[in-house]
Amino acid sequence: MRHPKLIIAGVGLAAVAAVGGVTAAATAGGPSASSSTAGHSATAATVRTVSATVAGKTETILVNSGGLPLYFYRPDTAAKSFVTGGVAALWPPLTSAAPTAAGASGKLTVVNDTHGHQVAYNGHLLYTFISDHAGQVTGQGVQNFFVATPGLTPIATSSAPAGTVPAAPSAHGY
Repeated sequence: MRHPKLIIAGVGLAAVAAVGGVTAAATAGGPSASSSTAGHSATAATVRTVSATVAGKTETILVNSGGLPLYFYRPDTAAKSFVTGGVAALWPPLTSAAPTAAGASGKLTVVNDTHGHQVAYNGHLLYTFISDHAGQVTGQGVQNFFVATPGLTPIATSSAPAGTVPAAPSAHGY
């Protein structure tokens, strides 16, 4: 009999393969299998800036304390994550009860939602991508996720009613 976790991991890898490929290190039980939970923290998380290549251009982006690129999901509102189920397995939310920023001038907040204490930058809820590694951006534009940058245009909690889609970010904020 197959173990349920192996079946679930296989389904997750099939979904990753369908959206942009799988690296050998991202396989279940591999050395970087913990990278899928690298965005999660019960205590503090640091959001910092680094230079990275995004779609062929060098840009300053936001990363978590492990150096993984951070993304936002365009359909989210400032108060609600629409990332659930299998999508959340591929795009783990950054969670922390007490996030800190290093080198980023935007506003970090915590939104209590289905993911727990999810970190937001300028009102955009943040996620990592299971196929990324520190210094590697592979999720730009995949499944409506975009790399978070220090200049990400703020969205306000009160002006984004549940269910609305925020306007497309500026050219510099993705």
